[in-house]
Amino acid sequence: MTKRIALLRGVNVGGRTRITMADLRALLAGMGFEAVRTHLQSGNAVFDAPGPWAPDEEAARIERRIADDLGVSVTVLLRSAGSLARTLAASPYLGQEDDPARLYVTFLARQPTAEQAARLAVPAGESAVFTLAGDEVHLHVPDGYGRTKLDNAFFERRLGIPATTRNWRTVNALYKLAAEG
Repeated sequence: MTKRIALLRGVNVGGRTRITMADLRALLAGMGFEAVRTHLQSGNAVFDAPGPWAPDEEAARIERRIADDLGVSVTVLLRSAGSLARTLAASPYLGQEDDPARLYVTFLARQPTAEQAARLAVPAGESAVFTLAGDEVHLHVPDGYGRTKLDNAFFERRLGIPATTRNWRTVNALYKLAAEG
């Protein structure tokens, strides 16, 4: 068994894609995943999965089951505990910012090509900055995430890649859940 972290995009935000975490836990357990736990109400799950690491296939399978069983169409991005550890170690803004509420990570469904990455630039007048690191974007938003133009939709539009964003506290909490065993 290996630890997986499922990040569901846009769950319980704005009222369109409502999923209770109890339903999500039951669905994942019904798919054969073990030790299923969720964090917050925004579509974060940690679980043990048998077999080899095949994130694209596994994510597609979870998306289909959510659509079939819960009637909700969502994008699911999967990460391993090891990849979350690397995410936490890789933030270029940790030493510059004392307030973790100003740090975010946008997780991408795949690493962008060089051509896609070249489409990224901080808009004029924006105080936030970002660093693209493989299949994630580290953000420092000194004026708050609610005020930045560098939101999830910005990266999806520019890159043409599904994405979901989590704040630094949530990323840390998910890693701790995954590391607990």
